[in-house]
Amino acid sequence: QVQLVESGGGLVQAGGSLGLSCAASGRTFSSYAMGWFRQAPGKEREFVAGITWNGRNTNYQDSVKGRFTISRDNAKNIVDLQMNSLKPEDTAVYYCAKGSSDRPGTLSYEYDYWGQGTQVTVSS
Repeated sequence: QVQLVESGGGLVQAGGSLGLSCAASGRTFSSYAMGWFRQAPGKEREFVAGITWNGRNTNYQDSVKGRFTISRDNAKNIVDLQMNSLKPEDTAVYYCAKGSSDRPGTLSYEYDYWGQGTQVTVSS
């Protein structure tokens, strides 16, 4: 069993920065890819960023490339998402998810455990 708990959401002005963190329990954390997804009101959940089991490779949704950075610390069982140059369209509930394999897919079904989500609101 894996439990994921996100923290770090909040309200920020456009152009500002926020850092999200996801704390994972479970001995198998370091063997799997991790990802961040988000869901805005009235929209489907979408992939934001993913990272391989060893942290060496990452992938991002096109709209966040160059602004968001995903990282992980397997010794601490933590996955972070640093978000810079935030835009109002980044407003959403952000979810941390554990991948079903060592490579980060971009689809929800490729992830088997999810956190409860944390709200990020970017004001214009």
